[in-house]
Amino acid sequence: MDEVDPQRLIADRYRLLHVLGQGSMGTVWAAHDEVLGRQVAVKGILHTPGMPDAEAAQLRERTMREARSIAALSHPNLVTLYDVVQQDGDPYVVMELVPSRSLGEVLQEQGCLTEKQGAAVLDAVAAALGSAHRAGITHRDVKPGNVLIADDGRVKLTDFGIARNVAEATMTARGITLGTPAYIAPEVAQGGDVSEAADRWSLGATLWAAMAGEPPYVGKNVMQTINAVIHGDVPVPAGAGRLAPVISGLMRKEPAERLELVDVRKQVYPLLPEPGTDAFEVRESVAPPVVVRPKPKIQPDAPLADDPGPLPFLVTRPTPPPRRSRLVSALVVVAAVALFLAGSGGGFALTRLVAGASLLPPTEQTSPTLPTLPTSATLQPRTAAAVTANGDQGGKFTLNVEQSWASYTEQRAGDLRFPPSAVVHFVSGSGAYEVTVQRFPEYYPKRDVKAYVLGVQGRWPGRFFGGEKVETASLPGDRYEDSIQFFYKTVEGDEPNALRRSHFSRVLPLGNDLWVVEVVVPTEQEDEARVRLFDAIASTFAPV
Repeated sequence: MDEVDPQRLIADRYRLLHVLGQGSMGTVWAAHDEVLGRQVAVKGILHTPGMPDAEAAQLRERTMREARSIAALSHPNLVTLYDVVQQDGDPYVVMELVPSRSLGEVLQEQGCLTEKQGAAVLDAVAAALGSAHRAGITHRDVKPGNVLIADDGRVKLTDFGIARNVAEATMTARGITLGTPAYIAPEVAQGGDVSEAADRWSLGATLWAAMAGEPPYVGKNVMQTINAVIHGDVPVPAGAGRLAPVISGLMRKEPAERLELVDVRKQVYPLLPEPGTDAFEVRESVAPPVVVRPKPKIQPDAPLADDPGPLPFLVTRPTPPPRRSRLVSALVVVAAVALFLAGSGGGFALTRLVAGASLLPPTEQTSPTLPTLPTSATLQPRTAAAVTANGDQGGKFTLNVEQSWASYTEQRAGDLRFPPSAVVHFVSGSGAYEVTVQRFPEYYPKRDVKAYVLGVQGRWPGRFFGGEKVETASLPGDRYEDSIQFFYKTVEGDEPNALRRSHFSRVLPLGNDLWVVEVVVPTEQEDEARVRLFDAIASTFAPV
Protein backbone atom coordinates (compact mmCIF):
# COMPACT_ATOMS: atom_id res chain seq x y z
CA MET A 1 0.00 0.00 0.00
CA ASP A 2 1.43 3.37 -0.97
CA GLU A 3 1.70 6.34 1.33
CA VAL A 4 -1.68 7.97 1.77
CA ASP A 5 -2.02 11.70 1.30
CA PRO A 6 -3.52 13.66 4.20
CA GLN A 7 -7.24 14.23 3.82
CA ARG A 8 -7.55 11.40 1.31
CA LEU A 9 -11.07 10.04 0.96
CA ILE A 10 -11.44 6.25 1.21
CA ALA A 11 -14.44 4.61 -0.50
CA ASP A 12 -15.98 8.08 -1.02
CA ARG A 13 -16.78 8.16 2.68
CA TYR A 14 -13.89 7.99 5.16
CA ARG A 15 -11.56 11.01 5.19
CA LEU A 16 -8.15 10.17 6.64
CA LEU A 17 -6.95 12.74 9.18
CA HIS A 18 -3.70 11.60 10.80
CA VAL A 19 -1.73 8.45 11.58
CA LEU A 20 -2.42 6.80 14.93
CA GLY A 21 0.07 3.96 14.62
CA GLN A 22 1.93 1.73 12.23
CA GLY A 23 2.97 -1.92 12.44
CA SER A 24 4.25 -4.76 10.31
CA MET A 25 0.79 -5.40 8.83
CA GLY A 26 -0.27 -1.86 8.06
CA THR A 27 -1.19 1.64 9.23
CA VAL A 28 -4.05 2.94 11.38
CA TRP A 29 -5.45 6.44 10.83
CA ALA A 30 -7.91 8.62 12.68
CA ALA A 31 -10.59 9.41 10.09
CA HIS A 32 -13.94 11.11 9.71
CA ASP A 33 -17.03 9.30 8.42
CA GLU A 34 -18.51 11.83 5.98
CA VAL A 35 -21.85 10.00 5.86
CA LEU A 36 -22.59 9.58 9.57
CA GLY A 37 -20.48 12.50 10.71
CA ARG A 38 -18.46 10.60 13.31
CA GLN A 39 -14.83 9.88 14.08
CA VAL A 40 -13.54 6.39 13.23
CA ALA A 41 -10.29 4.49 13.03
CA VAL A 42 -9.27 3.14 9.60
CA LYS A 43 -6.74 0.33 9.29
CA GLY A 44 -5.04 -0.01 5.93
CA ILE A 45 -3.19 -3.20 5.09
CA LEU A 46 0.40 -2.77 3.98
CA HIS A 47 1.12 -3.79 0.40
CA THR A 48 4.76 -4.48 -0.32
CA PRO A 49 5.98 -3.09 -3.66
CA GLY A 50 6.64 -5.90 -6.09
CA MET A 51 4.42 -8.40 -4.30
CA PRO A 52 3.15 -11.01 -6.78
CA ASP A 53 -0.51 -10.69 -7.72
CA ALA A 54 -1.33 -14.08 -6.18
CA GLU A 55 0.15 -13.07 -2.83
CA ALA A 56 -1.60 -9.70 -2.92
CA ALA A 57 -4.91 -11.47 -3.52
CA GLN A 58 -4.16 -13.80 -0.62
CA LEU A 59 -3.46 -10.80 1.60
CA ARG A 60 -6.80 -9.24 0.69
CA GLU A 61 -8.56 -12.51 1.47
CA ARG A 62 -6.74 -12.74 4.78
CA THR A 63 -7.90 -9.23 5.66
CA MET A 64 -11.49 -10.06 4.80
CA ARG A 65 -11.29 -13.23 6.87
CA GLU A 66 -9.93 -11.25 9.80
CA ALA A 67 -12.70 -8.69 9.40
CA ARG A 68 -15.37 -11.40 9.31
CA SER A 69 -14.03 -12.79 12.57
CA ILE A 70 -14.06 -9.42 14.28
CA ALA A 71 -17.48 -8.51 12.86
CA ALA A 72 -18.91 -11.56 14.62
CA LEU A 73 -18.07 -9.93 17.95
CA SER A 74 -20.28 -7.43 19.71
CA HIS A 75 -19.46 -6.55 23.30
CA PRO A 76 -19.03 -3.31 25.29
CA ASN A 77 -15.48 -4.32 26.24
CA LEU A 78 -14.39 -4.96 22.63
CA VAL A 79 -13.50 -2.39 19.98
CA THR A 80 -16.33 -2.49 17.43
CA LEU A 81 -15.81 -3.12 13.71
CA TYR A 82 -17.96 -0.84 11.54
CA ASP A 83 -17.09 -1.53 7.92
CA VAL A 84 -14.68 -3.15 5.45
CA VAL A 85 -14.02 -1.39 2.15
CA GLN A 86 -11.59 -1.49 -0.76
CA GLN A 87 -9.82 1.44 -2.36
CA ASP A 88 -7.68 0.95 -5.47
CA GLY A 89 -7.69 -2.79 -4.77
CA ASP A 90 -6.40 -2.41 -1.19
CA PRO A 91 -8.52 -3.44 1.82
CA TYR A 92 -9.37 -1.06 4.68
CA VAL A 93 -11.03 -1.97 7.97
CA VAL A 94 -13.11 0.73 9.68
CA MET A 95 -13.37 0.48 13.45
CA GLU A 96 -14.58 2.30 16.52
CA LEU A 97 -12.27 5.15 17.52
CA VAL A 98 -11.61 5.09 21.26
CA PRO A 99 -9.82 8.12 22.77
CA SER A 100 -7.67 6.24 25.22
CA ARG A 101 -4.35 5.18 26.62
CA SER A 102 -3.15 1.62 26.51
CA LEU A 103 -2.71 -0.18 29.81
CA GLY A 104 1.00 -0.18 28.98
CA GLU A 105 0.98 3.63 28.87
CA VAL A 106 -0.96 3.80 32.13
CA LEU A 107 1.67 1.60 33.77
CA GLN A 108 4.39 3.91 32.49
CA GLU A 109 2.60 6.85 34.06
CA GLN A 110 1.68 5.43 37.47
CA GLY A 111 3.90 2.38 37.90
CA CYS A 112 1.25 -0.21 38.71
CA LEU A 113 -2.51 -0.48 39.25
CA THR A 114 -4.46 -0.26 42.45
CA GLU A 115 -6.48 -3.28 43.53
CA LYS A 116 -9.73 -1.73 42.28
CA GLN A 117 -8.15 -0.81 38.95
CA GLY A 118 -6.77 -4.32 38.56
CA ALA A 119 -10.17 -5.80 39.35
CA ALA A 120 -11.83 -3.55 36.76
CA VAL A 121 -9.34 -4.57 34.06
CA LEU A 122 -9.61 -8.28 34.93
CA ASP A 123 -13.40 -8.19 34.82
CA ALA A 124 -13.57 -6.24 31.55
CA VAL A 125 -10.97 -8.26 29.63
CA ALA A 126 -12.36 -11.56 30.94
CA ALA A 127 -15.79 -10.49 29.69
CA ALA A 128 -14.36 -9.49 26.30
CA LEU A 129 -12.46 -12.76 25.90
CA GLY A 130 -15.52 -14.73 26.96
CA SER A 131 -17.50 -13.10 24.16
CA ALA A 132 -14.75 -13.84 21.62
CA HIS A 133 -14.32 -17.45 22.74
CA ARG A 134 -18.04 -18.11 22.45
CA ALA A 135 -17.75 -17.00 18.82
CA GLY A 136 -14.87 -19.44 18.28
CA ILE A 137 -12.20 -16.72 18.18
CA THR A 138 -8.95 -16.61 20.12
CA HIS A 139 -7.14 -13.32 20.57
CA ARG A 140 -3.56 -14.69 20.58
CA ASP A 141 -1.85 -11.55 21.91
CA VAL A 142 -3.42 -10.35 25.17
CA LYS A 143 -0.96 -7.92 26.78
CA PRO A 144 -0.93 -4.41 28.32
CA GLY A 145 -0.47 -2.76 24.92
CA ASN A 146 -3.74 -4.29 23.64
CA VAL A 147 -5.89 -3.24 26.60
CA LEU A 148 -7.30 0.27 26.20
CA ILE A 149 -8.26 2.51 29.11
CA ALA A 150 -10.68 4.97 27.51
CA ASP A 151 -10.72 8.60 28.55
CA ASP A 152 -14.23 8.06 29.91
CA GLY A 153 -13.10 5.16 32.13
CA ARG A 154 -14.19 2.22 29.94
CA VAL A 155 -11.84 -0.74 29.46
CA LYS A 156 -11.67 -2.33 26.01
CA LEU A 157 -9.69 -5.16 24.46
CA THR A 158 -8.33 -4.38 21.00
CA ASP A 159 -6.13 -5.67 18.19
CA PHE A 160 -7.58 -8.94 17.03
CA GLY A 161 -5.28 -8.52 14.04
CA ILE A 162 -3.82 -11.98 14.60
CA ALA A 163 -7.04 -13.53 15.83
CA ARG A 164 -8.37 -16.48 13.85
CA ASN A 165 -11.80 -18.01 13.76
CA VAL A 166 -11.13 -21.65 14.61
CA ALA A 167 -14.30 -22.69 12.77
CA GLU A 168 -13.20 -21.14 9.48
CA ALA A 169 -10.97 -22.93 6.98
CA THR A 170 -7.46 -21.54 6.94
CA MET A 171 -5.47 -20.52 3.92
CA THR A 172 -2.15 -21.86 2.78
CA ALA A 173 -0.31 -19.32 4.93
CA ARG A 174 -1.47 -21.18 7.99
CA GLY A 175 0.72 -21.28 11.06
CA ILE A 176 1.05 -20.10 14.61
CA THR A 177 1.71 -16.45 15.27
CA LEU A 178 3.21 -15.98 18.66
CA GLY A 179 2.47 -13.03 20.87
CA THR A 180 4.85 -11.08 23.09
CA PRO A 181 7.26 -13.47 24.89
CA ALA A 182 6.61 -12.25 28.45
CA TYR A 183 2.87 -12.91 28.07
CA ILE A 184 2.57 -16.05 25.94
CA ALA A 185 1.53 -19.37 27.42
CA PRO A 186 4.20 -22.07 27.89
CA GLU A 187 2.57 -24.45 25.41
CA VAL A 188 2.50 -21.71 22.76
CA ALA A 189 6.17 -20.88 23.38
CA GLN A 190 6.93 -24.52 22.57
CA GLY A 191 5.08 -24.35 19.25
CA GLY A 192 1.71 -25.66 20.41
CA ASP A 193 -1.71 -24.45 19.33
CA VAL A 194 -3.10 -21.15 20.56
CA SER A 195 -6.25 -22.08 22.45
CA GLU A 196 -8.73 -20.31 24.69
CA ALA A 197 -6.64 -21.54 27.62
CA ALA A 198 -3.62 -19.71 26.14
CA ASP A 199 -5.62 -16.47 26.15
CA ARG A 200 -6.41 -17.08 29.83
CA TRP A 201 -2.72 -17.45 30.65
CA SER A 202 -1.97 -14.19 28.80
CA LEU A 203 -4.71 -12.44 30.75
CA GLY A 204 -3.14 -13.62 34.00
CA ALA A 205 0.33 -12.51 32.85
CA THR A 206 -1.05 -9.12 31.82
CA LEU A 207 -2.56 -8.56 35.27
CA TRP A 208 0.62 -9.86 36.90
CA ALA A 209 2.50 -7.07 35.10
CA ALA A 210 -0.20 -4.49 35.87
CA MET A 211 -0.04 -5.15 39.62
CA ALA A 212 3.74 -5.56 39.88
CA GLY A 213 4.78 -2.84 37.44
CA GLU A 214 6.89 -5.25 35.36
CA PRO A 215 6.26 -8.39 33.28
CA PRO A 216 6.19 -11.75 35.08
CA TYR A 217 9.14 -12.97 33.01
CA VAL A 218 12.02 -10.62 32.28
CA GLY A 219 15.12 -12.04 30.60
CA LYS A 220 18.24 -10.35 29.35
CA ASN A 221 17.05 -11.23 25.88
CA VAL A 222 14.07 -12.83 24.19
CA MET A 223 15.40 -16.37 24.32
CA GLN A 224 16.02 -16.21 28.05
CA THR A 225 12.47 -14.96 28.49
CA ILE A 226 11.10 -17.82 26.40
CA ASN A 227 13.16 -20.36 28.30
CA ALA A 228 11.87 -18.97 31.60
CA VAL A 229 8.26 -19.19 30.39
CA ILE A 230 8.71 -22.80 29.30
CA HIS A 231 10.94 -24.20 32.02
CA GLY A 232 10.81 -21.74 34.92
CA ASP A 233 8.45 -21.77 37.87
CA VAL A 234 5.39 -19.53 37.69
CA PRO A 235 6.27 -16.42 39.74
CA VAL A 236 4.11 -15.48 42.71
CA PRO A 237 2.06 -12.35 41.89
CA ALA A 238 3.69 -9.27 43.38
CA GLY A 239 1.61 -6.43 44.79
CA ALA A 240 -1.63 -8.08 43.70
CA GLY A 241 -3.34 -8.22 47.09
CA ARG A 242 -6.66 -10.05 46.90
CA LEU A 243 -6.23 -10.48 43.14
CA ALA A 244 -3.25 -12.80 43.64
CA PRO A 245 -5.31 -16.05 43.77
CA VAL A 246 -7.08 -15.11 40.53
CA ILE A 247 -3.83 -14.33 38.72
CA SER A 248 -2.23 -17.55 39.99
CA GLY A 249 -5.33 -19.47 38.91
CA LEU A 250 -4.93 -18.17 35.37
CA MET A 251 -1.17 -18.76 35.21
CA ARG A 252 -1.02 -22.53 35.60
CA LYS A 253 1.39 -24.44 33.41
CA GLU A 254 -1.22 -27.11 32.64
CA PRO A 255 -3.87 -25.52 30.34
CA ALA A 256 -6.70 -27.69 31.71
CA GLU A 257 -6.04 -26.38 35.23
CA ARG A 258 -6.40 -22.68 34.38
CA LEU A 259 -9.23 -20.71 35.93
CA GLU A 260 -12.27 -20.35 33.66
CA LEU A 261 -13.25 -16.81 32.67
CA VAL A 262 -16.64 -17.05 34.35
CA ASP A 263 -14.90 -17.96 37.63
CA VAL A 264 -12.49 -15.08 37.18
CA ARG A 265 -15.40 -12.66 37.05
CA LYS A 266 -17.10 -14.25 40.04
CA GLN A 267 -14.00 -13.94 42.18
CA VAL A 268 -13.28 -10.39 41.05
CA TYR A 269 -16.84 -9.11 41.49
CA PRO A 270 -16.55 -8.18 45.22
CA LEU A 271 -13.43 -6.13 44.46
CA LEU A 272 -14.93 -3.97 41.69
CA PRO A 273 -15.47 -0.22 42.21
CA GLU A 274 -18.82 0.89 43.59
CA PRO A 275 -21.56 1.25 40.94
CA GLY A 276 -21.46 4.68 39.36
CA THR A 277 -17.75 5.17 40.04
CA ASP A 278 -14.73 4.62 37.80
CA ALA A 279 -11.53 2.92 38.85
CA PHE A 280 -9.54 5.15 36.51
CA GLU A 281 -9.53 8.91 36.54
CA VAL A 282 -11.89 10.11 33.83
CA ARG A 283 -9.97 12.26 31.38
CA GLU A 284 -11.49 15.10 29.42
CA SER A 285 -11.39 14.41 25.70
CA VAL A 286 -10.08 17.17 23.51
CA ALA A 287 -12.57 18.65 21.04
CA PRO A 288 -13.63 19.28 18.37
CA PRO A 289 -14.79 16.68 17.78
CA VAL A 290 -12.28 14.14 19.11
CA VAL A 291 -8.52 14.15 19.04
CA VAL A 292 -6.76 10.89 19.73
CA ARG A 293 -3.17 11.10 20.84
CA PRO A 294 -0.83 9.02 18.66
CA LYS A 295 0.50 5.99 20.46
CA PRO A 296 4.21 6.07 21.26
CA LYS A 297 6.45 4.37 18.78
CA ILE A 298 8.03 2.34 21.54
CA GLN A 299 5.87 0.55 24.08
CA PRO A 300 6.99 -1.59 26.98
CA ASP A 301 5.39 -4.62 25.44
CA ALA A 302 5.93 -3.84 21.81
CA PRO A 303 5.00 -6.78 19.56
CA LEU A 304 7.67 -8.90 18.10
CA ALA A 305 8.98 -7.99 14.76
CA ASP A 306 9.31 -10.48 11.99
CA ASP A 307 12.58 -12.18 11.33
CA PRO A 308 14.93 -10.79 8.76
CA GLY A 309 17.18 -12.57 6.37
CA PRO A 310 20.66 -12.36 4.96
CA LEU A 311 21.78 -9.90 2.33
CA PRO A 312 24.42 -10.92 -0.21
CA PHE A 313 26.04 -7.50 -0.29
CA LEU A 314 27.19 -4.69 1.92
CA VAL A 315 24.89 -1.90 2.93
CA THR A 316 25.42 1.31 4.82
CA ARG A 317 26.28 1.32 8.47
CA PRO A 318 23.13 1.24 10.62
CA THR A 319 21.79 4.45 12.06
CA PRO A 320 21.93 4.43 15.89
CA PRO A 321 18.52 3.50 17.31
CA PRO A 322 16.45 6.21 19.03
CA ARG A 323 17.13 6.48 22.75
CA ARG A 324 14.62 5.06 25.17
CA SER A 325 13.85 6.24 28.66
CA ARG A 326 15.19 4.05 31.47
CA LEU A 327 11.68 3.02 32.41
CA VAL A 328 10.81 1.94 28.90
CA SER A 329 14.09 0.12 28.54
CA ALA A 330 13.44 -1.74 31.75
CA LEU A 331 10.02 -2.86 30.58
CA VAL A 332 10.83 -3.65 26.98
CA VAL A 333 11.69 -7.26 26.32
CA VAL A 334 14.90 -6.90 24.44
CA ALA A 335 14.19 -8.21 21.06
CA ALA A 336 15.35 -6.93 18.02
CA VAL A 337 17.69 -7.93 15.72
CA ALA A 338 17.77 -10.15 13.09
CA LEU A 339 17.84 -13.58 14.28
CA PHE A 340 16.38 -14.19 11.12
CA LEU A 341 18.98 -13.16 8.98
CA ALA A 342 19.68 -16.42 7.79
CA GLY A 343 17.45 -16.65 5.11
CA SER A 344 14.52 -15.30 6.55
CA GLY A 345 15.90 -16.08 8.67
CA GLY A 346 18.21 -18.03 9.76
CA GLY A 347 16.69 -16.77 12.50
CA PHE A 348 13.64 -14.94 11.67
CA ALA A 349 12.13 -14.72 15.02
CA LEU A 350 10.13 -14.89 17.87
CA THR A 351 13.02 -14.38 19.42
CA ARG A 352 12.60 -11.28 17.95
CA LEU A 353 13.27 -13.82 16.52
CA VAL A 354 10.79 -12.56 14.72
CA ALA A 355 12.28 -9.40 14.97
CA GLY A 356 15.51 -10.57 14.97
CA ALA A 357 15.56 -10.89 18.54
CA SER A 358 18.77 -12.16 19.03
CA LEU A 359 19.37 -13.83 22.04
CA LEU A 360 22.62 -12.92 23.30
CA PRO A 361 22.73 -11.89 26.88
CA PRO A 362 23.72 -8.29 27.48
CA THR A 363 27.30 -7.70 28.22
CA GLU A 364 27.96 -5.71 31.30
CA GLN A 365 29.61 -2.37 30.90
CA THR A 366 32.24 -3.14 33.50
CA SER A 367 34.51 -6.11 33.03
CA PRO A 368 32.14 -8.20 30.96
CA THR A 369 32.48 -11.91 31.56
CA LEU A 370 31.91 -13.94 28.43
CA PRO A 371 30.92 -17.59 28.58
CA THR A 372 33.35 -20.23 27.39
CA LEU A 373 32.86 -21.32 23.81
CA PRO A 374 32.11 -25.00 23.26
CA THR A 375 34.70 -27.10 21.45
CA SER A 376 34.11 -29.29 18.43
CA ALA A 377 34.68 -32.30 20.68
CA THR A 378 31.50 -31.52 22.64
CA LEU A 379 29.30 -31.10 19.54
CA GLN A 380 27.22 -34.20 18.97
CA PRO A 381 24.72 -35.12 16.21
CA ARG A 382 21.11 -34.22 17.02
CA THR A 383 18.05 -34.98 14.93
CA ALA A 384 15.03 -32.69 14.72
CA ALA A 385 12.18 -31.81 12.36
CA ALA A 386 11.24 -28.41 10.94
CA VAL A 387 7.64 -29.09 9.91
CA THR A 388 5.04 -26.36 9.42
CA ALA A 389 1.47 -26.48 10.71
CA ASN A 390 -0.10 -27.22 7.36
CA GLY A 391 1.09 -30.82 7.46
CA ASP A 392 3.85 -30.66 4.83
CA GLN A 393 6.06 -33.68 4.39
CA GLY A 394 9.75 -33.95 5.20
CA GLY A 395 11.59 -31.46 7.36
CA LYS A 396 13.86 -33.86 9.31
CA PHE A 397 17.54 -33.00 9.59
CA THR A 398 20.67 -33.71 11.61
CA LEU A 399 23.09 -31.14 12.99
CA ASN A 400 26.00 -31.27 15.44
CA VAL A 401 25.08 -29.25 18.53
CA GLU A 402 25.87 -29.34 22.25
CA GLN A 403 23.72 -32.05 23.85
CA SER A 404 23.01 -29.86 26.88
CA TRP A 405 21.52 -27.02 24.85
CA ALA A 406 17.75 -26.62 25.18
CA SER A 407 15.68 -26.87 22.00
CA TYR A 408 12.16 -26.05 20.88
CA THR A 409 10.31 -25.76 17.59
CA GLU A 410 8.45 -22.69 16.43
CA GLN A 411 5.97 -22.46 13.56
CA ARG A 412 5.83 -19.11 11.86
CA ALA A 413 2.88 -17.81 9.91
CA GLY A 414 3.76 -16.13 6.64
CA ASP A 415 3.75 -12.36 6.39
CA LEU A 416 4.01 -9.83 3.60
CA ARG A 417 7.63 -10.63 2.85
CA PHE A 418 8.19 -14.25 3.79
CA PRO A 419 6.16 -17.43 3.38
CA PRO A 420 5.30 -19.73 6.33
CA SER A 421 8.21 -21.55 7.88
CA ALA A 422 9.26 -23.77 10.76
CA VAL A 423 12.22 -22.95 13.00
CA VAL A 424 14.10 -25.25 15.36
CA HIS A 425 16.06 -23.41 18.08
CA PHE A 426 19.02 -24.74 20.05
CA VAL A 427 19.97 -22.42 22.91
CA SER A 428 22.88 -22.56 25.35
CA GLY A 429 22.10 -22.50 29.04
CA SER A 430 23.41 -18.94 29.42
CA GLY A 431 21.50 -17.73 26.37
CA ALA A 432 24.78 -16.43 24.94
CA TYR A 433 24.76 -18.72 21.93
CA GLU A 434 21.96 -19.89 19.67
CA VAL A 435 21.73 -22.11 16.63
CA THR A 436 18.59 -22.03 14.50
CA VAL A 437 17.53 -24.14 11.55
CA GLN A 438 14.71 -22.61 9.53
CA ARG A 439 12.86 -24.29 6.67
CA PHE A 440 10.59 -22.68 4.08
CA PRO A 441 8.74 -25.60 2.43
CA GLU A 442 7.85 -25.24 -1.26
CA TYR A 443 9.82 -22.02 -1.50
CA TYR A 444 10.74 -22.81 -5.11
CA PRO A 445 9.95 -22.27 -7.95
CA LYS A 446 7.74 -19.31 -7.00
CA ARG A 447 10.55 -17.47 -5.19
CA ASP A 448 14.29 -17.15 -5.21
CA VAL A 449 17.02 -15.81 -2.95
CA LYS A 450 16.73 -12.41 -4.59
CA ALA A 451 13.09 -12.12 -3.49
CA TYR A 452 14.14 -13.06 -0.01
CA VAL A 453 16.88 -10.44 -0.03
CA LEU A 454 14.43 -7.74 -1.13
CA GLY A 455 12.20 -8.69 1.76
CA VAL A 456 15.09 -8.38 4.19
CA GLN A 457 16.07 -5.03 2.73
CA GLY A 458 12.57 -3.74 3.31
CA ARG A 459 12.49 -4.98 6.88
CA TRP A 460 16.01 -4.07 7.96
CA PRO A 461 17.10 -0.91 6.13
CA GLY A 462 20.43 0.49 7.17
CA ARG A 463 21.79 -2.72 8.69
CA PHE A 464 25.31 -4.04 8.03
CA PHE A 465 25.44 -7.24 6.02
CA GLY A 466 28.13 -9.16 4.21
CA GLY A 467 27.80 -12.23 2.03
CA GLU A 468 29.53 -14.81 -0.09
CA LYS A 469 28.65 -17.89 -2.07
CA VAL A 470 29.52 -21.20 -0.47
CA GLU A 471 30.04 -24.67 -1.87
CA THR A 472 27.66 -27.31 -0.51
CA ALA A 473 28.31 -30.08 -2.99
CA SER A 474 28.17 -32.67 -0.23
CA LEU A 475 24.44 -32.13 0.25
CA PRO A 476 22.27 -34.45 -1.89
CA GLY A 477 19.44 -33.41 -4.20
CA ASP A 478 18.76 -30.86 -6.90
CA ARG A 479 18.73 -27.16 -6.25
CA TYR A 480 17.45 -24.12 -8.12
CA GLU A 481 20.38 -21.85 -7.26
CA ASP A 482 23.64 -21.65 -5.33
CA SER A 483 23.91 -21.58 -1.57
CA ILE A 484 24.91 -18.33 0.10
CA GLN A 485 26.67 -17.62 3.38
CA PHE A 486 26.15 -14.35 5.28
CA PHE A 487 27.67 -12.49 8.15
CA TYR A 488 26.09 -9.48 9.82
CA LYS A 489 26.12 -7.60 13.09
CA THR A 490 23.26 -6.18 15.10
CA VAL A 491 23.08 -3.77 18.00
CA GLU A 492 20.26 -3.59 20.52
CA GLY A 493 19.61 -0.95 23.14
CA ASP A 494 21.46 2.23 24.01
CA GLU A 495 24.98 2.94 25.06
CA PRO A 496 26.73 2.13 27.31
CA ASN A 497 24.87 -1.19 27.69
CA ALA A 498 24.05 -1.89 24.06
CA LEU A 499 24.03 -5.56 23.10
CA ARG A 500 26.25 -6.40 20.15
CA ARG A 501 25.70 -9.67 18.36
CA SER A 502 27.20 -11.28 15.34
CA HIS A 503 25.15 -13.53 13.08
CA PHE A 504 26.60 -16.19 10.80
CA SER A 505 24.04 -17.55 8.35
CA ARG A 506 24.09 -20.19 5.64
CA VAL A 507 21.19 -20.19 3.15
CA LEU A 508 20.70 -23.57 1.49
CA PRO A 509 18.34 -24.13 -1.47
CA LEU A 510 17.52 -27.85 -1.40
CA GLY A 511 14.93 -29.24 -3.78
CA ASN A 512 11.83 -27.04 -3.51
CA ASP A 513 12.69 -25.95 0.03
CA LEU A 514 14.86 -23.14 1.35
CA TRP A 515 16.83 -23.92 4.53
CA VAL A 516 18.73 -21.47 6.72
CA VAL A 517 21.26 -22.41 9.38
CA GLU A 518 22.30 -19.55 11.65
CA VAL A 519 24.64 -19.19 14.61
CA VAL A 520 24.36 -16.10 16.84
CA VAL A 521 27.19 -15.14 19.22
CA PRO A 522 28.44 -12.15 21.24
CA THR A 523 30.31 -9.84 18.90
CA GLU A 524 33.27 -9.86 21.28
CA GLN A 525 33.78 -13.51 20.43
CA GLU A 526 32.92 -13.44 16.73
CA ASP A 527 36.36 -14.37 15.35
CA GLU A 528 36.80 -17.39 17.57
CA ALA A 529 33.09 -18.31 17.37
CA ARG A 530 33.09 -18.37 13.59
CA VAL A 531 35.62 -21.19 13.60
CA ARG A 532 34.61 -23.07 16.73
CA LEU A 533 30.84 -22.78 16.32
CA PHE A 534 29.65 -21.68 12.90
CA ASP A 535 32.15 -23.54 10.73
CA ALA A 536 31.94 -26.59 12.97
CA ILE A 537 28.13 -26.64 13.10
CA ALA A 538 26.88 -25.37 9.73
CA SER A 539 28.98 -27.85 7.80
CA THR A 540 27.32 -30.77 9.64
CA PHE A 541 23.77 -29.88 8.58
CA ALA A 542 22.13 -32.57 6.47
CA PRO A 543 18.49 -33.30 5.59
CA VAL A 544 17.26 -36.76 6.52
